[in-house]
Amino acid sequence: MIKHIFFDLDHTIWDFDRNAQETLMELFNHYNLPSLGLDSPQNFIQTYTENNHQLWAEYHLGKITKEELRSQRFSKTFEELGVAPELVPLQFEEDYVRISPTKTNLFEGSEKVLAYLQRKYTLHIISNGFKETTLTKMKLSNLNMYFDQVIISEDVGVNKPDKAVFQYALNKAGALKEESIMIGDSLEADVRGAQDFGMRAIFFNPLNRDKPADVKQQIVHLEELMLLF
Repeated sequence: MIKHIFFDLDHTIWDFDRNAQETLMELFNHYNLPSLGLDSPQNFIQTYTENNHQLWAEYHLGKITKEELRSQRFSKTFEELGVAPELVPLQFEEDYVRISPTKTNLFEGSEKVLAYLQRKYTLHIISNGFKETTLTKMKLSNLNMYFDQVIISEDVGVNKPDKAVFQYALNKAGALKEESIMIGDSLEADVRGAQDFGMRAIFFNPLNRDKPADVKQQIVHLEELMLLF
C-alpha cells in the first residue's frame, strides 16, 4: 500500500525546457547575439538544450562536477556555433542561473494533480538540481505547500541514481520502500535508480519515447496519476 510519493522536480513538475527557453530568449536579445553571428535563437536554444541534457546525464552519474556542468554548457554551445571564446559574454552563465529559477512554468496539470494526491498521500521531492536554484524554483512556483520533504542531492553528497539518495529520502520521510513510489522523467536517475534500490517507480514520459523493457510503468501526462492513485 502506497503512503509516500516521491517526485523529481526538473522535467517532471517544473518545466525545465520551457523555462530555459524563455530565459535564453531574453538573454539572446539582451546580449545581442546576432552581433556575434548567431542569427537563429531557435538554433542557439536547441544546441544549448542538447549540451545541457548531455552534461546533466554525466552529472547524475558523477562523471562531472557542478562547476564543470555550469562552465561547459554555454562554452560548448558557443563553440559549436562558431563563436570565438574571447567573444563569449562573460556574465551569460551567471545571468542564466539568476533568471531561470525565477520562471514558473509547470507541466500541465501539475497543481491539480498535486492537490489531489496530497489529500491521500504524503508527497516529497527528490532532486539532483542545485540547492539554491531548487529552493528558488519551489518557492516562486508555489510548490512548497504540496510537499512534506524536499531532498536535494547536494545535501546528501551523491546524486540519484545512487541508492544512498533514496535511503536518505526514506529516512527523512519516515517511509518504507514497500509503501513508497518514485515518479520522474530520467530513466537512469529516477526510474532505474529507484528500481535498483528496491522501490517502485513510474516513468514520466511526456514526449512518448519508446518505453524500455525494464521500465515497469509509465505515464505521458501527469493527470494520469489521478487514475492510478
